[in-house]
Amino acid sequence: MTSPFFMAFLPELVLLAGGLALFFVTLGEGLARRARLIATATALVALAAAVAGLGREAVLFSGAYRVDLFSQVLKLVLTAGFAGVLGLSAQLPDIRQRIQPEYFLFLTLSVTGLVLLVSCVDVVALVIALELSSFPLYLMVPMRREREGQRSQMESAVKYIMFGVAANGVMLFGLSYLFGLTGTTSLPVMAAQLGPIVQSPLVVLGLALSFCGLYYKLAIFPFHFWTPDVYQGASNETAGLIATLPKIGAVAVLVRLVSLATPQHGTIALLLSCLAVGSMLFGNLLALGQTDFKRLLGFSGVAHAGYAVVGFVALSGAGFAAALYYITGYVLMVLACFVVISRVSRDGANVAVADLAGLHRRSPLLAATLIVGVFGLAGIPPFVGFFGKLSLLTAALAGGHLVLVVITMVNAAIAVYYYLRVVREAVFGDPVADAPALALDTSTRVLCVVLIVAIVALGVAPALMMDTLSQALTAINLPLAAS
Repeated sequence: MTSPFFMAFLPELVLLAGGLALFFVTLGEGLARRARLIATATALVALAAAVAGLGREAVLFSGAYRVDLFSQVLKLVLTAGFAGVLGLSAQLPDIRQRIQPEYFLFLTLSVTGLVLLVSCVDVVALVIALELSSFPLYLMVPMRREREGQRSQMESAVKYIMFGVAANGVMLFGLSYLFGLTGTTSLPVMAAQLGPIVQSPLVVLGLALSFCGLYYKLAIFPFHFWTPDVYQGASNETAGLIATLPKIGAVAVLVRLVSLATPQHGTIALLLSCLAVGSMLFGNLLALGQTDFKRLLGFSGVAHAGYAVVGFVALSGAGFAAALYYITGYVLMVLACFVVISRVSRDGANVAVADLAGLHRRSPLLAATLIVGVFGLAGIPPFVGFFGKLSLLTAALAGGHLVLVVITMVNAAIAVYYYLRVVREAVFGDPVADAPALALDTSTRVLCVVLIVAIVALGVAPALMMDTLSQALTAINLPLAAS
């Protein structure tokens, strides 16, 4: 039975109401604390609405927007991530207080766009939601406080915008090919009509170009150029947002678009394999020489995007589920790293790997959070990164991509070196003489514990998440029902 509109659309309505409230707050002066409270309340209520919405189904806006298990599970992940990012942003030392209300407004609008994005099954709605999630981020990057002799945030913002606009333009060009071939903007109808002609060069070209905007979001090589500079130039909290939640939206849409191809479509599989190999090699090799922790995570993110694409190469439900599971775990692990960065940082400055020396003495909880996050990223059991990589490799091997599996394993081994370098500094390094002990507030402690538990739990007991994602993926191929 179809749910009422307001119940099916409840998480989105909560986020839109929170964004409207924050807009009115930005009209006043000195209301940063109130804006933070409204944003936090919006995230928690939206999370509760997403939990309540699990299992609900509806088709809204003349079939352009579908609420199903696939979208509802991802909305739950996104709203939980929103709450985590707000916990990360409790202090904002590098954002001037007078513009902090605008910061929280843009943060809420970006998450709203991502929540809308995972339910869009029409090209027009998808593009609008993608832009809504992107443009607030373009504005958040240059909001970082200027330092003497340092205006890297301006350069980062320009790169972010220019590459983003270019990638979106290429994506729209590819979608226009698919529309011209099918005469529809509905993805389910488009999939049915492309089936008989999926081997056509025009279809391959249209799909390849359509993927570009999502490659940019994921920081897939060679669409990665903005990543290390934006991570380094943006404030620690903004970089934490850019490094996490948009990647979930990109993988969700990539699932819808890649599913237009069939497992027998070798050209698309070859294209995805080349992108995965290029991203893994480029990201891991350049991460080896990084001294700034955020730049290291930036190049590492390029490599992890390559790992996620490995799941798509099989062009199967198991591969798609593995990619979604992996990117969810990646968000948790990277968020754990950015919690450490934001709390170790002095007055919002960037954190070098050497600045983590002796972290276990300054704050045992932060050190534990960093170790769990970094070990997870390295793919060491029993953390979620290990089972995520295992599920990706299993799906690729089942699809007959043995060479890709071997290359992925070699890259995972390379990555262990620079991740262990971070752990070595935190555990065995000696803190500098004037480094004070780090006092953590209650929200930071809660966030650290939640992240550690989630990373371990998803690694030790992955079956529930994987089964839920597998069930959710069956929903995106069901025919549209009447609202």
